[in-house]
Amino acid sequence: MSAPCHLAFPVHDLAAARALYGDLLGCPEERSATELVDFDFFGHQIVGHLSPAEIGFVSANEVDGHGVPIRHFGIVLPMDLWNKTADTLSAAGMDFLIEPYARFKGKAGEQATMVFKGPSGNAIEKKAFADIGQLFAK
Repeated sequence: MSAPCHLAFPVHDLAAARALYGDLLGCPEERSATELVDFDFFGHQIVGHLSPAEIGFVSANEVDGHGVPIRHFGIVLPMDLWNKTADTLSAAGMDFLIEPYARFKGKAGEQATMVFKGPSGNAIEKKAFADIGQLFAK
């Protein structure tokens, strides 16, 4: 069963959230109010709630030699869109936590991945598979 996901997360500034999710990542803004903004995140609903006291990430686990933030969210994209997104973010000077690269190269679950922080410190992962059948490979 495929159903849209809903994710709410804290932001320190709604204008900064709009600049990243709306302008840079191209996610259409949907509903908004004084203290929140909704985006269509590739068919999923994400909501930035104004809550400066709750922003940022604290710790990471090692995955394939990289520190992946424990608290993060993301999306699995088609490879061509992943490549376009990597180019767009690189050209915009994104400070990646994990630069775009191929994780688990030559192994089950091989994937393209990148991790970066939004302006409120929320970690975002974008990944893609040459073979989407590898999404849950062991």
